[in-house]
Amino acid sequence: MTKRLIGATAAVVTLLTLITLAQNGRPMSPRGTASAQVLGTWVKAERSFAVGGGNYQGGKWIDITYGRPLKRGREIFGSGADYGKATLIGAPIWRAGADVTTRLKTEVPLVIDGKTVPAGEYSLFVDLKERNWTFVVSTWPAQEKYDPNNKQALWGSYNYTPDKDVLRAPMRFETLPHSREQLTWEFLDVTSNGGALAVSWDKSLGWVAFKAGS
Repeated sequence: MTKRLIGATAAVVTLLTLITLAQNGRPMSPRGTASAQVLGTWVKAERSFAVGGGNYQGGKWIDITYGRPLKRGREIFGSGADYGKATLIGAPIWRAGADVTTRLKTEVPLVIDGKTVPAGEYSLFVDLKERNWTFVVSTWPAQEKYDPNNKQALWGSYNYTPDKDVLRAPMRFETLPHSREQLTWEFLDVTSNGGALAVSWDKSLGWVAFKAGS
């Protein structure tokens, strides 16, 4: 058992090293940010270079920062008994990104599936089941650089446990008519007080609706 554990740990460390190596000076999975502003008002102005003119006043920011892996011709999610195994790479839950743990920072409380996520910073995960994804918000801190001795923060979703979960909510699942090359977090159908948080890769998209608290 000990030898197997050491071997598995060494394999994970080797894999983590490989996925963070640059190719021609560029990372294999570039960093990205998805952002939205809510609870504000668009105000017209006499002089403005913004689309539609004017500016947005009083808004609160919601940001998701994450690694953006590319498909590169791979089978991403699989099917049947093997669904998600290649995506998890031995982790208990999907980081829904690459490298550093996917992070949510919100300046306003978010109501999702009838539960409130207070304003603050969190880690995001997705519990993968075929066509049945679960959105997970957690207070697990994130490691900026992989440190196997740091048991108080996560690298990606390795060593994740559910005891720090703030929210688990079912996601609406859609099969896209095209294949998305790069994993993407985005905000959909945003209004002044809500919208949807969505993650997609290849032909799979999952999303949850949210309302912004005051």
